[in-house]
Amino acid sequence: MFRTIVSIILWPFALIVFTLGAFFYILLTYFISPKKLYRLVNLACKMMLLAGGQWLRVEGKHPPKDGQPYLYLFNHESLMDPFMLGGAVKHYFTAVGAHYQFSYPLWGTLAKRHGAIPIRRKKLKKAIHSLDKAEEAIRKGISFIISPEGTRSTSGELGEFKKGPFHIALNTGVTIVPTALIGAYGAKKKTDWRLQPGILTVRFGEPLLAKDYEDFSIEKLRDAVKERIDNLMKLH
Repeated sequence: MFRTIVSIILWPFALIVFTLGAFFYILLTYFISPKKLYRLVNLACKMMLLAGGQWLRVEGKHPPKDGQPYLYLFNHESLMDPFMLGGAVKHYFTAVGAHYQFSYPLWGTLAKRHGAIPIRRKKLKKAIHSLDKAEEAIRKGISFIISPEGTRSTSGELGEFKKGPFHIALNTGVTIVPTALIGAYGAKKKTDWRLQPGILTVRFGEPLLAKDYEDFSIEKLRDAVKERIDNLMKLH
């Protein structure tokens, strides 16, 4: 009952903060490149989490801004995830996301203006085209966040990793940053509308440089990254 009451209070507040912030950001992108707005995004994401009753904590060494591009691969637990990463990463990045999200009111426009790339995972040719666009952007120095699971966990445990992000890595030689998101599943489960106030943690792992994995197969790289993220999730 307490969680339900708290959620009824927090949701309207969080939606107001998101709506105002999204409108303001979308408007700004018509005048200023999103690449120059990362500090605003960083602050806005932290405010959004606070509005939802969440305090963000960052652990591990953040990769240096001048070492870009990076490919942040993370466990996908909640709709809190993009705000956690936006509040933790200290430079511009964009994402590859499920195509249907781009049709959502406001969120879809926000994603497009931020430079996110839609992907239709069940249509191979279109999925490959999306991955090619991501590779092209990475070669231009743009960092990405991608969830190898492709969808939110319904159990809080790591799911099966898709191969797409690892094709991107092997084709571009991008530095991979294994990243664990902790607490998001308890804060807002995919199967529950209610919010649970608490502390959310973004934990950065040791980066994998191109020289560390250039001789790996897709499967070996996938398994190595999954193991690293799993270990990060289990640290206390």
